[in-house]
Amino acid sequence: MKDDMTEIADLPAVARASVAALAGYTDLDWQQVPAADLQWSCWQTALHMVDCLYFYAMQVVYGQPDGYLCTELALDDSASPPRLLAALSAHAELLHRIARSADPDLRAHHNYGVSNAAGFAAMGVVETLIHTFDVVRGLNPADSWRPPAALAAPVIARLFPHAPSGDPADVLLYCCGRAALGELPRQTQWQWDGTVRP
Repeated sequence: MKDDMTEIADLPAVARASVAALAGYTDLDWQQVPAADLQWSCWQTALHMVDCLYFYAMQVVYGQPDGYLCTELALDDSASPPRLLAALSAHAELLHRIARSADPDLRAHHNYGVSNAAGFAAMGVVETLIHTFDVVRGLNPADSWRPPAALAAPVIARLFPHAPSGDPADVLLYCCGRAALGELPRQTQWQWDGTVRP
């Protein structure tokens, strides 16, 4: 099996990149600002990021290929942006540790393909990087933050096997429907492939 199928993404580094991108905006009211083109507020989007990390960790622990575990993360409705960022870091570490300790042969359910621990870690990276991009653009459209190329490249290889070539930040934004890529128009429908490929 290829390394990009089994290598566990560096979730703590991704969380650090996200926190660094968002820390300068914690004095703003995230509940009142839409997250770029999403229907959610920046607060709801940040909660979704944390929830994804928790949910993917639980899927790996549950380890069943035929369905989801019936739990979801709930958060204090009054959680401040700094507390959300602390939760993001903690849950990134949770998924990272669980994925690293999982049996390589483990398979667990996701609607985008039954996956292994490395796949769920990569999903956590995509959710964190892409929604950080959304929240930053919502809070400050002039901010030019983009997903760090070194963090984007491994998850493109893992989850987007038919991705076009190019700068990894641009390619990830394209694969997730956030931007056009050269002559390729912005996608209105997209999904990753979490399956374990030989």
